[in-house]
Amino acid sequence: MKNSLKLSTAIILGSVAVATVAQAAESITVVSWGGAYTASQRGAYSDPFTAKTGITVLDEDKSGNALAGMRAQAEAGNGTWDIVDILEGDALTACDEGIAQEIDYNNDLEQGADGTAPLDDFVAGSLTGCFVPTIVYATLFAYNNTAFPDGAPQTISDVFDLEKFPGKRSLEKIPAANLEWALVADGVPYDEVYEVLDTPEGVDRAFAKLDTIKDSVIWWEAGAQPPQLLADGEVTIASAYNGRIFNAQVVENQPFTIIWDGQMFELDGWVVPKNAPNKKAAMDYLRFSTDTQRLADQAKYISYGPARKSSAPLISTHISTGVDMNPHMPTNPANFKTPIKKDAAFWADNGDDLKERFNAWLAQ
Repeated sequence: MKNSLKLSTAIILGSVAVATVAQAAESITVVSWGGAYTASQRGAYSDPFTAKTGITVLDEDKSGNALAGMRAQAEAGNGTWDIVDILEGDALTACDEGIAQEIDYNNDLEQGADGTAPLDDFVAGSLTGCFVPTIVYATLFAYNNTAFPDGAPQTISDVFDLEKFPGKRSLEKIPAANLEWALVADGVPYDEVYEVLDTPEGVDRAFAKLDTIKDSVIWWEAGAQPPQLLADGEVTIASAYNGRIFNAQVVENQPFTIIWDGQMFELDGWVVPKNAPNKKAAMDYLRFSTDTQRLADQAKYISYGPARKSSAPLISTHISTGVDMNPHMPTNPANFKTPIKKDAAFWADNGDDLKERFNAWLAQ
């Protein structure tokens, strides 16, 4: 009788455990940026993942406060996010603070479709412990073709040349990218930008170069602003996210041209919070969404380059217009001749001080 009772109890407890596991795997919460970007992830990753596993993907558009949200959930001991889309610099911080899951890249991720191990397939230096990049995006310059009928700007130096290429500029109201571009326009080689910027003299030099165009700048704070400023003719050249300019060019038929010279490219991708409530399902989603085909598929929806080398040959056409996406990728060799990789570690260490100086400079 006792053995039967024990057996019955074990069966009941086992059933409860199975039910709990099944319940936990019914859905996962994926945190991202919203808008067209979340839509691109849903089309390329989430809907196919649900079709394969039966697990529902719930979107939360809170990546703008991803690091703060992860910290708050870790402190409260109550995790509600399963996987989080985050910028590389914030991912490094989350890993250092122990609130992001460490990744065993060659075991936790799929090999490339060509058999390449993950550690050799992703953007060099991007697999930093807890972070898995998915896309390469760029902040760069674009101009309105109608503004320059007698010859168009092609370089960062041209952007700073108000005499040869007159008109107002629009720049994002932050120091990042602007300081790097100022140094390039002042003659610093692309691969020496951070070496120079990491000195007091280099910072002074960058601000001095920005002084030369300061009176001709309209500052923007939201990604939708620069395409609108270009379209309205309020500025002739603007810095912008490459995806925003692609949308204006291809979907809205705006007469814009991108200046790929000196594109400031950044990585964006996934971390799994240490206290993710559905960690196994989250890791399954991580593995699925970062395979070769899925990263290539995302480029059908938005003009950001996949972070895997093996994905590049699989990039095809825009899902709604049929436009070939390859010429619009930041990572296309024709566009990637003089890129500047944003140094996430540099900005993590120096961002607060440079932002304070930048704001003081703006107020002068």
